[in-house]
Amino acid sequence: MTDPHDPKRLKALDERIATLKKTQAPTSSRGEEHFSQANMAWRMVIELVAGLLIGFGIGWGLDKLFGTTPIFIVLMVGFGLAAGVKTMMRTAQTIQAEQEAEASKLNAQATAVDDNAADAAGDERD
Repeated sequence: MTDPHDPKRLKALDERIATLKKTQAPTSSRGEEHFSQANMAWRMVIELVAGLLIGFGIGWGLDKLFGTTPIFIVLMVGFGLAAGVKTMMRTAQTIQAEQEAEASKLNAQATAVDDNAADAAGDERD
């Protein structure tokens, strides 16, 4: 029978506990996460508005240049809206890919720690 106060076993247990605590510890506080999400939302709004304003400016300039009715304003605002939405969707896809990569990384770490703990428990039984 093994000694219940075996220093090697206690040290191995301490290391496993520390590793599990690191993987399960939150990477950021809720306030930082909310702030980050608010920044992403504002970024998307700014991209959409920028597309509209650029389209309006180009359309207004073309209407002044050619002396036409606001046909170019309407046309370019439509193009600006489409460009803004496309840019906004691309940003959302990038953010989603980053979050999925981080989640899969954390999941892989947790699985590795669980596998190590199971292997160590199997070694102790032998």
